[in-house]
Amino acid sequence: MSKAFKTPEKVIYVCTGSKCKKKGGKDIGKALRSMIKDMGLKDQVEIIKTECTDRCDYAPVMSFQPDNVWLKQTTEFEAKQAFQNHILNKPNP
Repeated sequence: MSKAFKTPEKVIYVCTGSKCKKKGGKDIGKALRSMIKDMGLKDQVEIIKTECTDRCDYAPVMSFQPDNVWLKQTTEFEAKQAFQNHILNKPNP
């Protein structure tokens, strides 16, 4: 018997196209995936690695859904802040 198909409440799309990857997209994805695991949110939040989003001038690019928030030229620190705001719904101090 297969596992039940679960739909996450929230999704984070992280571009891992060549330019985004070079500018930290892959590392940001790993950091957020680690946060999700550490906080026990694996059933509620999913990270989707995307290929090129055709926004290379703004690399790395990511999006938080369902809030439809897009981040450009994102640092790991900014991505973690956005995670707090849009996944945990905690505003920045």
